[in-house]
Amino acid sequence: MADEIPVIDFREFPGSLSKLIKASEEWGCFRIVNFESILPVSLMYEMKEVVASLLDLPLEIKQRNVDEIAGSGYRVPGLINPIHEGLGLYDIASSQAVDAFCAQLDATPLQRATITRYAKAVHELIMDIGCKIGEGLGLRDVPFKNWPCQFRINKYPFTPETIGSDGLRTHTDNGFLTIVQDDELFGGLEVMRKPGEFVAVQPRPEALLVNFGDIATVWSNGRFYNVKHRVVCKQEGIRISVATFLLGPKEAMVEAPPELVTPENPRLFVPFGFEDFRKTRFYKHMNAATYSTCHAEVDQCLAEDDAV
Repeated sequence: MADEIPVIDFREFPGSLSKLIKASEEWGCFRIVNFESILPVSLMYEMKEVVASLLDLPLEIKQRNVDEIAGSGYRVPGLINPIHEGLGLYDIASSQAVDAFCAQLDATPLQRATITRYAKAVHELIMDIGCKIGEGLGLRDVPFKNWPCQFRINKYPFTPETIGSDGLRTHTDNGFLTIVQDDELFGGLEVMRKPGEFVAVQPRPEALLVNFGDIATVWSNGRFYNVKHRVVCKQEGIRISVATFLLGPKEAMVEAPPELVTPENPRLFVPFGFEDFRKTRFYKHMNAATYSTCHAEVDQCLAEDDAV
C-alpha cells in the first residue's frame, strides 16, 4: 500500500496535470520528485541540520519563539501530543518574519542564511504547485499569491517505551495544502484513505509529500480530499520534519471559484473567513469543523494540531 501514494514528477508537466488533479481528489496527497530547480535537495539536507540544532537549544531559548497567531510559535510536549515538540514561523514570504524567527532563537549567520534560502525556495515551490493545480482545473487565475505560508519544524524523540504510540494524533490540516519534508531515516507518518484505512508514508529521500487540508475541500467545491493523517512511533530515535502550510486568505472569503460552481455541481459551502475558522479550530479543539448555519460545513475531522 505504501508505494501506491501517487508520485508527481515535476519534469513531466504539463503532461502530469490530470494525474495531479486525480491524486488531489482521490488521495488528498501525493509525493513530488525532481523539483530541484526550485528547491535543491542539498538545501533540504542543510535545513534538516539547522532544524535539528534549533530543536536542541535550551528550553529558555526555544520559548522565545512566541506566537504571532495562536499556535504559530513554540510547542512543548503536552497532553494531546506528548512526544512532539515544535517551533514555528508564520508567513515565510516575509523577510521581517524570517529575521524575527532567527533572532528569537539566536541563529548563527550560517543558520540564518540557510533558513532564509529555504523559506524563499519552499515558498516558490508551494506557489508553483498552486499554479499547477489551477491549470489542472482549467482556471484562468488562482488566489494563492497573497495567502500566508507558515512552517513548523518538528521533533519526535521516540524511545522504546513510546513504540506504538501516536507522536501526533489523527487530524486534518486547517489550511489549503502542506508540503512535508519528512525524515529520510525514520518513518511514522500515515495518511488515511477515504474508506478509513491508514497507509504508511515510507521514508523517501529527495522527495516531498504534499497533502490537502480543510480549505482545499471548500475552495475546490468538494473535489479535493482533506486527508486525515497522523504520526506513529515505529522505532527508537529522533524523528525530524519540516512542514510548510499554505493557509488561507487574510481578508477575502474562502469560497470556490465561479468556474467550479455549475448547475450540475452547485456550491456546497457558504463562504466564510479563514481566520474565524482557524481560531475556532484552535481554541475549541473541534472534532468536527462544522460552523454555524451562516458558515461552511467541512467533513468530519479530528483537529487537535497541524504538524507532521
